[in-house]
Amino acid sequence: MIRAFLGIDLPAAVRGALQVQQFLLPLPRKVEPENLHLTLVFLGECPEPALEAAHEGFEALRERGFPLALQGLGLFGKDKPRVAWAGVGPSPELMKLQAKVETIARRAGCPIDARKFTPHVTLGRFQPPPPADAMRLERAVAMGTGFRTDPWEVTELTLWRSHLTGKGSQYEVLARYPLITGTSS
Repeated sequence: MIRAFLGIDLPAAVRGALQVQQFLLPLPRKVEPENLHLTLVFLGECPEPALEAAHEGFEALRERGFPLALQGLGLFGKDKPRVAWAGVGPSPELMKLQAKVETIARRAGCPIDARKFTPHVTLGRFQPPPPADAMRLERAVAMGTGFRTDPWEVTELTLWRSHLTGKGSQYEVLARYPLITGTSS
């Protein structure tokens, strides 16, 4: 079994902008800058034959690259926040691509979570803070609603293996899948 996910790696400028947001938010625990990414599909604890079949499906994918930008901040966990995130600007191309890669992973036999895809970059994961700290965090997130990055061109997808450690997850690149770039004639 291999714990893995497919996602989009982020350019250095976008990572830098996210690090500034992490600094501005009173996060109890931040995601390390090298681990910042946009997950398209979490494959879970996937049997190796299923992961190999998913890999072959991702390799066969012929999708065009597209522009993407991050915008806004938010929290998952309602009145007991557990995750702080940066949102993604509207992108029909991203949603179409995500649906395709999720279908590939399901057909390959990976145990895909049934939750609806909400595109985001996780900035921090933590136990729900005490009420006063939660209020400070919510206020800081509300102040960051105007956060935006410049768009960048998504040119490849990355398959990562996730190793759980006492200090959080560590990621190892298993494969990269280039998207079609350039204009059509």
